[in-house]
Amino acid sequence: MNITPHGARPVVTVDHLRVCARGEDGREINLVADIHFTVQKGEVLALIGESGSGKTTIALALMGYARQGCRIAEGTVHVAGTDVTALTPAQSRQFRGNKVAYIAQSAAASFNPAMKIIDQVVEPVVIHGVMKRAAAEKKAIDLFRELALPNPDTIGLRYPHQVSGGQLQRLMTAMALISDPDVVILDEPTTSLDVTTQVEVLKAFRRVVRQRGATAVYVSHDLAVVAQMADRILVLLKGSIAEYGRTDAMLAAPRAEYTRSLLDAARQKQRDSSWRRADAPPQPLLEVRDLAAGYGRLDGDGAPKSKILADMNFKLHRGQAIGIIGESGSGKTTLAHAIAGMIEPYAGHILFNGRYIEKSMRTRSMDELRRIQYVFQMADTALNPAHSIETILSRPLRLFHNLRGDACQRRLLELLDLVRLPRGVLSRRPGTLSGGQKQRVNLARALAAEPDLILCDEVTSALDTVVAAAVLDLITELRRELGLSVLFISHDLHAVRSVCDDIIVVKNGRMVTRVERADYDKPSDVLYYERLKRAVPELRQGWLDEHEALPVEILKAE
Repeated sequence: MNITPHGARPVVTVDHLRVCARGEDGREINLVADIHFTVQKGEVLALIGESGSGKTTIALALMGYARQGCRIAEGTVHVAGTDVTALTPAQSRQFRGNKVAYIAQSAAASFNPAMKIIDQVVEPVVIHGVMKRAAAEKKAIDLFRELALPNPDTIGLRYPHQVSGGQLQRLMTAMALISDPDVVILDEPTTSLDVTTQVEVLKAFRRVVRQRGATAVYVSHDLAVVAQMADRILVLLKGSIAEYGRTDAMLAAPRAEYTRSLLDAARQKQRDSSWRRADAPPQPLLEVRDLAAGYGRLDGDGAPKSKILADMNFKLHRGQAIGIIGESGSGKTTLAHAIAGMIEPYAGHILFNGRYIEKSMRTRSMDELRRIQYVFQMADTALNPAHSIETILSRPLRLFHNLRGDACQRRLLELLDLVRLPRGVLSRRPGTLSGGQKQRVNLARALAAEPDLILCDEVTSALDTVVAAAVLDLITELRRELGLSVLFISHDLHAVRSVCDDIIVVKNGRMVTRVERADYDKPSDVLYYERLKRAVPELRQGWLDEHEALPVEILKAE
């Protein structure tokens, strides 16, 4: 924990901050109001809360910035001795990057794919004349080494697509730190990473923060991650402060009811399964035999240039939920795409209800398409933003069940009730809904087909903790009410364990083990699975220190 000298002036002081947006009717709407906090030198403050609570709005205000259509309407924001609300545009450009640096959630979206990494990392100091090019490159390489990046002397010569997601996130950190800013803002920097990559990035972040005595503001919805990083936590609810205090005190005895609900959701309860192995009929609903799949042009042997999956074999019974876990690039989504017919396997077979089905969705029958439905990870891109929810949900009802008029309307209302959405959303477009509501529409669209199997591909990874828990509860209820079978793909082992009857562990496109629910808490002799289990942050301080002390064979598990 940070110890602040008595009487020291805070590096960040926010008092009565109010940021507002202008609504369609011309009236101003508060995004955040009456926000106040301080951050001392060398301290890490975490901003947590559900989507739309104002976390990123506050983080951006620390740079004197508000999104288009928004403005900082009231209050004072002092960062590194500067009143950021009083800066001219030219002063703001100089302030941002030099005094305060911002590390965004998506490193891939922050880098120019056409430029080498080193050119982008040194740009903030070279373009402003802070350092000469040679000195900046040397400092960048030192940062690469400090952030435990492989081949620090040459990794900067690569392009962004030539490094992994975790490496790119650390490279973006180097870009932020090269100007030695007084304050670093980290906005959900590990949300899109798998658990093993996340833990390495967290170690790198914390090591740099501690060694440099950096002052940081860490935006997250993951309390387990925050517990490893933050000295203090500011809990936000609908743009207001729900609770503010030391991390240890808040984890031990939260005062606000909302904070307690966040903690409860983060602990991921074990959800009751309606499926019983002893009652399962001999014939599975889905059987995957020796499946192999990949991407790219086929070679002379009929195999694709990029081979992802090989020798996949498993069975899934009616009403059963199976989780597919593994690191990014292990083949989880490729497997789901192959089962759905979105890509055509080059070897092996898929049986559904005891019958071989066509490998490509283009040649599958309408009934086969109806019975296997896909729920995509990003509802934002899966739902057409130009269409109303009524139009989106009506399409499968017309396509698969030929419903029109009153019959269609009745079924639409039944679907909304199934996924616990108010009937008023039918006239709205996806952009007006919250992340959790959009994911429920995503589920409702799949259920409109009345499928036997739904393929859930990282359906909670983009959601905050409370909303994700509600979606997992919903999937459990739908299984119980409709007898659905579920293939649940995720890198969140806590989520998989809470809803699935079995777990299939995938590494480099192959199944390395299958674990039954009764054995979830038992040690495994498969080191890769142990590595995945141990990489999931626990909701207590000190977990990251313990992870760093784990035996090398478990950390590497090669």
